[in-house]
Amino acid sequence: MPSKTIAIGCDHAGFVLKDPIVELLKAEGYEVRDFGTYSTESVDYPDFVHPVADLVERGKAQLGIVICGSGNGVAMTANKHQGIRAALCWNEELAALARQHNNANVLALPARFISPDLGLAITRTFLHSTFEGGRHERRVGKIACK
Repeated sequence: MPSKTIAIGCDHAGFVLKDPIVELLKAEGYEVRDFGTYSTESVDYPDFVHPVADLVERGKAQLGIVICGSGNGVAMTANKHQGIRAALCWNEELAALARQHNNANVLALPARFISPDLGLAITRTFLHSTFEGGRHERRVGKIACK
């Protein structure tokens, strides 16, 4: 699996956060697969989330980041994929816990409720936090429907 590849996608509301996050990812040495959107023109978020989730689920990206106005739509869409554990995070503590306790592999951000600076901080925290395993391993193993 490419250990330094991050997939990202957003809708029109998330566009304001996407480019600064892409720049952060590149500065940290990640290869970025940007699935759009590329403007503030109204679009349907699932069109940009499914490719992100597919890449992560197939092991072609280490993690994914999806962004919309509330973060809910993109999280719900990503979580339809069996191998995805998308976490909606609006602060750094939630981002850390999503990785540490839930082994989240997709970060969902609510662009209309956080500042660009906070979005970058949440992203950094998500990237630099790791799964603790242990008692959390059993719980995460029970998330998927079989």
